Amino acid sequence: MKKTFVLDTSVILYDPQCIYKFEDNVVVVPITVLEEMDRFKKDLTEIGRNARHFSRYLDEIRKRGSLTNGVEIGKKGTLIVDLFRDAEKYLPSDMAHEKNDHKILAVALKFRQEKTNTSVVFVTKDVNLRVKADALGINSVDYEPSRVSIDELYTGMITMDVPSDVVDKFLLDKRLPVQQPELFANTYVILKDQKDPEHFATARYMAGVNELVPLKTPPQGVWGIKPRNAEQACIMDALLDDELALVSLVGKAGTGKTLMALACGLQKTIDDGKYQKLLVSRPIFPLGKDIGYLPGEVEEKLNPWMQPIFDNIDYIVSFSAGEKPQKRPNRRAWQELINQGMLQIEPLTYIRGRSLAYQYLIVDESQNLTPHEIKTIITRAGEGTKVVLTGDCYQIDNPYIDSSNNGLTYVVERFKREEISGHITLSKGERSLLAEIATNLL
Repeated sequence: MKKTFVLDTSVILYDPQCIYKFEDNVVVVPITVLEEMDRFKKDLTEIGRNARHFSRYLDEIRKRGSLTNGVEIGKKGTLIVDLFRDAEKYLPSDMAHEKNDHKILAVALKFRQEKTNTSVVFVTKDVNLRVKADALGINSVDYEPSRVSIDELYTGMITMDVPSDVVDKFLLDKRLPVQQPELFANTYVILKDQKDPEHFATARYMAGVNELVPLKTPPQGVWGIKPRNAEQACIMDALLDDELALVSLVGKAGTGKTLMALACGLQKTIDDGKYQKLLVSRPIFPLGKDIGYLPGEVEEKLNPWMQPIFDNIDYIVSFSAGEKPQKRPNRRAWQELINQGMLQIEPLTYIRGRSLAYQYLIVDESQNLTPHEIKTIITRAGEGTKVVLTGDCYQIDNPYIDSSNNGLTYVVERFKREEISGHITLSKGERSLLAEIATNLL
């Protein structure tokens, strides 16, 4: 039996192509939703762009027939724009009839009462509206076409318990044939001795030849930054491999995601000359209440937002040949790299429409991006460009997404089978003992 899906404004503002995601069912857009979208269509934000995109889709669809009677879309589905006629009478008398949310609920109630031969589902990303719908007896769901449970997210690493001679053979031959159909391309494997846990080897699975191969991580590290654990050794291997055009790093605070990405980017750009420029960007979302207008030119406005990047670069550049950074590091080391044209730091606001060739692109805090935004960024990559996404899926400041439907988890799940991509989920913090304890306890 076909279903009837009544959409809320929040769904369309999240994904303007949502009307095509319900297969051969009926999709209803209340006229109140279109009125609400008028408030957003002039915004120069992702929400404003989504509102404008949806309006264009409707403009094209209406040419094929009457939207009030229903027009076929997608996979034999039907789109209806409901005009809210006689819908108010289905609302309880104690609910404010002039409120837009209640008008949208009234349309769902009308279809449930009048279309007894179909199952009506109200779709919204507004939690309170789902609760109200449930109180009115309407089947209500969240819109989650790309939801991936964070607990089930592909980690990029597995551990294999093997006999001691297998570990020795791998260390000697530098290769080990395997037949593991469940392994994805570029999965990192820890071969652990069944009897001696301290006897192990770390490898990477090459899907093309069905073999495990050693990591290419330099023992001396890069730019004074050395891996402190097996996870970071795997990170450095992926970040330095030019064959991996996309690398995603997911992990809690202090695991070294941004620091390792920057160090490897500097190595590949400045020392190896593989890329023309190291481009670092991050979405602009404040933690807590925003401080408002910032004076100055674009560079000055960006300084507070990009300070975490500057801190990491100063830390890397200030490292001496020893194990500790210099006591008086050059606090403006990043400025010298910018002046030389080797480093560029900018917000994601200006990335749309660009074509980035032969650049090492790092997108920090990418857990704050929607799947649509992350697609826009990755599709900017031109010939010879490497894209590195870093983020902590438990620290999300974007109010429209969560740990399961953000762009970073979306990319990890979609690209896990691709041979040109690599992924690592980090769990061990290395920033400091205090940071590690705080991350685990608070």
